[in-house]
Amino acid sequence: MTKNLIAICFIVGVALCAVAAGQTVDELLQKNLAARGGLDKVRATKSIRMTAKVHTDNIEIAASVQIKRTGMARIDAEFQGMKIVQAYDGEVAWQINAPEGKTEPEKMSGDDEKDVREMGDIDGPLVDYKAKGNAVELVGKEDLEATPVYKLKVTEKNGAVRYFYLDCKSYLELKVSSKRKVEGKDVTADEYFGDYKSVGGLMMPHSIESRVDGHVDNQIVIEKIELDVDIDDGIFKMPKKPEAKPAKGA
Repeated sequence: MTKNLIAICFIVGVALCAVAAGQTVDELLQKNLAARGGLDKVRATKSIRMTAKVHTDNIEIAASVQIKRTGMARIDAEFQGMKIVQAYDGEVAWQINAPEGKTEPEKMSGDDEKDVREMGDIDGPLVDYKAKGNAVELVGKEDLEATPVYKLKVTEKNGAVRYFYLDCKSYLELKVSSKRKVEGKDVTADEYFGDYKSVGGLMMPHSIESRVDGHVDNQIVIEKIELDVDIDDGIFKMPKKPEAKPAKGA
């Protein structure tokens, strides 16, 4: 009986997806925007502040994220009393990573820099994608862990490619997949989004699971999301390194 119920649910899901089979990319994105709360509400959001717990390797790390529509973004975390910061001020991406021995601010590069820059796009790459120089292609439909989804290929202005998976029923994003380098090797990085809740009229995920080549890397539980809070621009700026003290007797 249980197997039959699962099969029926899957068939119903496929049918819901099939009804919209003739939809264009722009129609799908319009429905995605409507599901998120509507274009006007998305564009009206000036800032976001989130607090979360990151679970990785049996360790829990407290973290906060702050983003402004001006393109600025910052992540703060603390691990065993050691500070971790990643930030972008609209021009420069920088970090402090004390657990890796980097206790002074330094400029970021590679995929890490790209990630924090992208975080500064408060709307995401699907909103106004043409104006941003992105291209979006509907690859087709498939099954994502028993949930029918639309698969969209997003080629960003800089040439980077990501795949977005939209729930055929809710049109919300369930997964984003990309290729990146980790310790010099190309890997597949997947982010799974769930536990959507309304925050000030916007539907936002409160759980994110990151997987690398299919293996769970970390799980994030978002505890609080605040919209349109006052955030000082100064926190996004890279601090100046303290001047080296002259050697004794110099």
